[in-house]
Amino acid sequence: MPPDSKQPLQRVFSGKPNPRRFLIPRIERRSFFIQFTLLTVLGWVVGGIASTAIEKMIVEVVPSAVLQQKIWYDLAKYFSNCVFALIFGADQTLVLYKYISGWWWMFSTSLGWLIANSVSAEWINYIASITSSFNQSLSPQQIVILGFLSTIAYILSGIWLGFFQWLILRRYTTGACWWIFLPSISFLLISLLVWVLSLMQEFVPAVYRAQVVYLCQQGLTAVVLGAIPAIGLCTLKRNSGST
Repeated sequence: MPPDSKQPLQRVFSGKPNPRRFLIPRIERRSFFIQFTLLTVLGWVVGGIASTAIEKMIVEVVPSAVLQQKIWYDLAKYFSNCVFALIFGADQTLVLYKYISGWWWMFSTSLGWLIANSVSAEWINYIASITSSFNQSLSPQQIVILGFLSTIAYILSGIWLGFFQWLILRRYTTGACWWIFLPSISFLLISLLVWVLSLMQEFVPAVYRAQVVYLCQQGLTAVVLGAIPAIGLCTLKRNSGST
């Protein structure tokens, strides 16, 4: 065998791995996961406080006769939701801008969140209207079924958020179609955790129960909305042409 016949094989094994094969380099994954999750929690808290303050300000400034009209009430609600979505997306951008376009991520996340929230609310309101249309009290089985349908509507609405985020990620990554369903997985996990929390609330003193349950629900929701996408982002592979 010629002495140079092993050169191609040696060249293959001696090649250095591409450190930017993944969207988030391996060496940065731990810090990215922590930062993305914490910033998402921060965005959830700050966005919630800001949107609540804006709603309160609108109620105090705008005459009650105007807000009683559905169109103006919906506009005020939508405006406060826009503020929340922008803050929520902007906080995630603080760590993501090093890897993808921060502006586009903020825009896609805000738009996707607003549409997902609107679709979910419409379906839940529709299911609630079906409930109120019954002239008799509902049986426990019917209550469970309607509650299950509302949860399904909430989970499936996450597809809208995933779709708009995927429109941005596909420019930088390859094989990211599964991202469309990732927010729905987050919403499913949130629903399961909230259900488990509802089973455990009896162990909380009645005096503090409402506050503790609410804070736990909000905290778990924020952590899941940060941790699951962070894990997903760490598994995405970059396009060969992206820089």
